[in-house]
Amino acid sequence: MERNKYNRVQDVCNETHMITSEGLEQLGFDPETDFVLRDDGDGVYIESWNSASPQPSVDDIEAAHTEWQAEYDSNAYARNRQGEYPSMDELVVALWEAVIEERMASSIDLQSARTAIKAKYPKP
Repeated sequence: MERNKYNRVQDVCNETHMITSEGLEQLGFDPETDFVLRDDGDGVYIESWNSASPQPSVDDIEAAHTEWQAEYDSNAYARNRQGEYPSMDELVVALWEAVIEERMASSIDLQSARTAIKAKYPKP
């Protein structure tokens, strides 16, 4: 069912409601094919629904967004670590030196750096 800013579902207009792409994706919908979101300044709404599946309620979208947000937040440590870990090039050089050239210094330094980063950003 297509909706625009003039004929949206009434509760979508309520500013306390939140429709997000993340919530819809958490429910298994694809933003490339299943829906189009729009924000004309009065809040986000579903401009068009293209999925063969029924359009979820705002409450279902909000609950899915909350689930997505909790998962995203719980992985902050991994995102932080990724930004500080040695690069793939550094890893390849260290492995080459350790395995082929039998020089362990780079490999030991690399593992020390990884261990320090893991201590800085522990898993929850």
